[in-house]
Amino acid sequence: MKLVSWNVNGIRAIAKKGFLEWVDAYNPDILCLQETKAWTEQVPKELESPDGYHSFWSKPSKKGYSGVAIFTTHKPKSTSLSLDIEEFDSEGRLVMAEYKDFYLFNVYFPNGRASPERLRYKLAFYDRFLEIIEEIRNQGKSVIFCGDLNTAHKAIDLTHPKANENTSGFLPVERKWMDKVMKLGYIDTFRQFNNSPEKYSWWDYKTAARSRNVGWRLDYFFVSKGLLPNLKGAFILSDIMGSDHCPVGIDLVMN
Repeated sequence: MKLVSWNVNGIRAIAKKGFLEWVDAYNPDILCLQETKAWTEQVPKELESPDGYHSFWSKPSKKGYSGVAIFTTHKPKSTSLSLDIEEFDSEGRLVMAEYKDFYLFNVYFPNGRASPERLRYKLAFYDRFLEIIEEIRNQGKSVIFCGDLNTAHKAIDLTHPKANENTSGFLPVERKWMDKVMKLGYIDTFRQFNNSPEKYSWWDYKTAARSRNVGWRLDYFFVSKGLLPNLKGAFILSDIMGSDHCPVGIDLVMN
């Protein structure tokens, strides 16, 4: 199984840049999108549910903002859009899909840069999300979560760590949450296979940073420890254009 996550920065915009053609050619088994910025009523049928895929979309209360979707060739046993807290659910940041062997969470985690209030919101969202996945894992079930975490974990994960020590996205308190996730036994899949520097998934449009590879690794796949034997690879598709983020993914072999 090939699982891919991509913050598309507006699905209607990226559709004009060859998105569906890429999906058809690359053919992921499961594609998790963040920042769709659209309700299903606002997109054509072929974009709502590409040929060969079941699709599940969140619906933010505000049009043109946030939003996530899962396109999957394997029909889930169940799905959910909720963290059971209205202030989080109203922003349409999560789709969960339950499969036979694992629970998959596709999440667009909040950005904390706008204000101290949004940073508090982000940290509270982090904590609630971890509660939810730990409840599932404590029932003996495997968990995969992916998406735009809006935080670079280590100094290796951004070009200018020193200059961004006081910037949301690389604050100690945000990185500490990611440390906690890993201490609980979740695996950063990309770093399981690749410890090279200068591997990023987001580049600032305003400064034309991509051409110089001045970036941040903000997009991740984490798996619970029990899935480690099934994990056969992890990758960043940095040559795929269309958004300020690029796709990231994993290869899983399931029985």
